[in-house]
Amino acid sequence: MATVFLSTAKTFLYSLSSSPSPPPPPNSIQGQKPNVRPQLTLCKGVSDSTAHYKPPTLTKRNLSLSLTTSFLFSIAGQGYNSASNAAILEADDDVELLERVKKDRQKRLERQGVISSSNKEKAYLQDLVYKLSKVGQAIENNDLSAAVSVLGQNTDADWVQKANLAFSKLSSSPEEKTEVDAFNTSLASLISSVIRKDVDASKIAFVSSATALEKWTALTGLVGQLKGL
Repeated sequence: MATVFLSTAKTFLYSLSSSPSPPPPPNSIQGQKPNVRPQLTLCKGVSDSTAHYKPPTLTKRNLSLSLTTSFLFSIAGQGYNSASNAAILEADDDVELLERVKKDRQKRLERQGVISSSNKEKAYLQDLVYKLSKVGQAIENNDLSAAVSVLGQNTDADWVQKANLAFSKLSSSPEEKTEVDAFNTSLASLISSVIRKDVDASKIAFVSSATALEKWTALTGLVGQLKGL
């Protein structure tokens, strides 16, 4: 145990003695205090670096980076403005759409009120539908004489005049009036064809008349209120 302790102590002492001691300061004399001079090297270095400072040189690359950055910020600003403008326009579109919906609903309500109060005109139109149905069956059976007896000799018949009174009262849009004109033109051709005993022409004129009447009832909202269509 003592042998191990002594060996360790010798090793420790050897490490201390082998460490180099710092050399004495120059021009120092034993027993005298060294002459301490102020260290001005650091201050000089700082002063020199400040005196010789040069601003960074503006190169083409630096200028290009600066312009690119400015351009990107400009685009970002424009994008924000565009998004804001788009939001405003979209809001305006929503308001206009809502106004159109309100106006269309108001028109439908007014039209329904007119139709509900037009019982006499609906009766005229119902008679028109019945007569066209009989004419169609007669033409299908090649019985043009029966068709003539229903239609009459011209468009001056009383039922035609009454039908046109109903058309005039219940038609408001240009599209509805266009279908009324198409119906009257086809009806005149139908009467002329059955008087001439022209079966093919009568069939064509009948289809045109029925199609125009169906379109008109769809436009005016009378679909389902007239039987036989």
